[in-house]
Amino acid sequence: MLDEKNNNLPEESEDVQSTESENNSEPTNKEEVTVALVNLKDTTEEEVVNQIDDDIAQASEKLDDEEEHQETAKESLPEYSKMGLEDLVLKFEKHIKELPVQKINNHFNAIKDSFNLQFSKILANKKAAFLADGGESIDFSYSNPSKIKFNELSKEYRDKRTKYYKDLESKLNGNLELRFILIEQLKDLIEDAEPKTMYNKFRDIQERWRKIGPVAREKYNGTWRTFHHHVERFYDLLHLSNDFRDLDFKHNLEEKLKLIERVEALSESNDINYSFKQLQVIHKMWKEDVGPVAKEQREDVWKKFSAATKKIHDKRHDYYKGLKEKYQENIAKKNEIIEQIKNIDSKGNLKHSDWQKSIKEIEDLRQQFFKAGNVPRSESDKIWGKFKEATKSFNHDKNAFYKNIKGEQQENLTKKLKLIELANLNKDSEDWDATTELMKKIQSDWKKIGHVPRKNSDKIWGEFKAACNHYFDRFHTFKNQGSKEDQEAVKAKKEFLNKMKEEVATIEKVTIETVKKYMDDWKALGSIPFNLRHIEGKFSKTLDKLFSQLSVSNEEKEMMKFESQMEGLLAQKNLRKLDTEQIFLRKKIDELAREIQQLENNMSFFSNTDSKNPLLKNVMNNIENHKENYAILKAKLSYITHLDY
Repeated sequence: MLDEKNNNLPEESEDVQSTESENNSEPTNKEEVTVALVNLKDTTEEEVVNQIDDDIAQASEKLDDEEEHQETAKESLPEYSKMGLEDLVLKFEKHIKELPVQKINNHFNAIKDSFNLQFSKILANKKAAFLADGGESIDFSYSNPSKIKFNELSKEYRDKRTKYYKDLESKLNGNLELRFILIEQLKDLIEDAEPKTMYNKFRDIQERWRKIGPVAREKYNGTWRTFHHHVERFYDLLHLSNDFRDLDFKHNLEEKLKLIERVEALSESNDINYSFKQLQVIHKMWKEDVGPVAKEQREDVWKKFSAATKKIHDKRHDYYKGLKEKYQENIAKKNEIIEQIKNIDSKGNLKHSDWQKSIKEIEDLRQQFFKAGNVPRSESDKIWGKFKEATKSFNHDKNAFYKNIKGEQQENLTKKLKLIELANLNKDSEDWDATTELMKKIQSDWKKIGHVPRKNSDKIWGEFKAACNHYFDRFHTFKNQGSKEDQEAVKAKKEFLNKMKEEVATIEKVTIETVKKYMDDWKALGSIPFNLRHIEGKFSKTLDKLFSQLSVSNEEKEMMKFESQMEGLLAQKNLRKLDTEQIFLRKKIDELAREIQQLENNMSFFSNTDSKNPLLKNVMNNIENHKENYAILKAKLSYITHLDY
């Protein structure tokens, strides 16, 4: 039924560990930006712009289509948390086949989180059922086709992603070489300028620079500053045609004012992440796509751009400050849960049910730990380590307990095998009385023996059940057919019953001696087969007519009827019915005792009441009736417990 080797606690479950560390991790660039923003809250506008430029450099090594996808993916991800394991695997496989590898990451993380959360619950339930069924942790293993397929797909995705980023690194290096070449060409153009052609060549270099793809983050700002330096040198030397230069300055001014308007509009948006993402795009356009403006306008334009940039920066800072506070709350929650795990005392666990209770407590806390929310990457490994350490001692004691149980289960197996052997030796016996008692004792002893190793459980139970069923099937066939003596007893009792009915109709006065005589004569005729027990019922009905005519107390009548019925059950060897009757009597006696006590307590409310009060009289009558019934039930129980059966 079950087979999983993991102990289902964090220190032994790679899946659980992976889930937690992934859940607690924010994208690296996002976290670094958050830290930077917190540190730059009170900085100048120029420092803020420099920070944005550094962020652009950091993101520059990503391809444009990947950046666009990462921004939109969060808004369009399917509700993976509502999908089952098989659907998640199919969806993951479809993404790997149809999407570029750089566009899968957000889907992968969401699918993995949902898959691992569902699988960990299944794993916990399977293990709990396994242990409840008598298994032990060291024998537990569980194989799930969806989990195997998911692991295979995860490896395939990671391999493709690794290859993609290796290829990207090569491409980044190639783009860097192209930028160096253009810088050299621009320097040569300045040093050896041809007035008629230099401007067109300059525009061509600018256009080719814009078309070059991304470079490694650490190289981005350096190469841009070098290129921009030589661009300004070119404009300073561009004296042959003031018209060309002034026209270019005017165009650049118009473009930069448009960019400032876009930044100011973004500063009013409540979508912090989108605004900041667009801000990085605009900064890149400011630096790479739009050239310089006239010197007298540069400072004013730059101040407007820097001020608008800082507005967005400050809003984002406040947002991540709140996020950081939320992270601190999550850290506190997780640390509190870890302390609760440490405080679970399993030293007093002496049996399987004790450990099951503790395991459930640990599992509940474990689920709370996973649902407590994300924490910063810088704290994730530390908290996860504390969590594992908190469960380590518990796991050690638990595994030691179930290892000892394994030895006990082997002893139980030996005992049960002996009972099977004894049952097989007697299953064909025809000494019905002695063998029936023996087989019942064997069954009772079997129930008292504890669990056996699970791999043997079904097999030995099947053998034991077959031997017992074989005997009792034979026994019931024999009982239903009845012996020759039984058949004679049936015939005699039918004749006796017919004669008794005739006599009862003519008796003028019924005495106790008359009733007892009929009962003794009926008993003397012997037992009858179980399948003909309805004859006993007919005798009881006829006897009731005699009881109704007796001039004795109700208690005596009740006891005589009861004794007759019990003697009939004993004659039929209906031991189960006798046991059931005894249980019923004990239950009714307990109920009456409680009712009598309650009524006597109620008497205290009538302490100052006239004894003729109807309510008081009703309570007193009820008490008397209950006590009479109580006495009768006690007498019945005493009688049945002294029967020899």
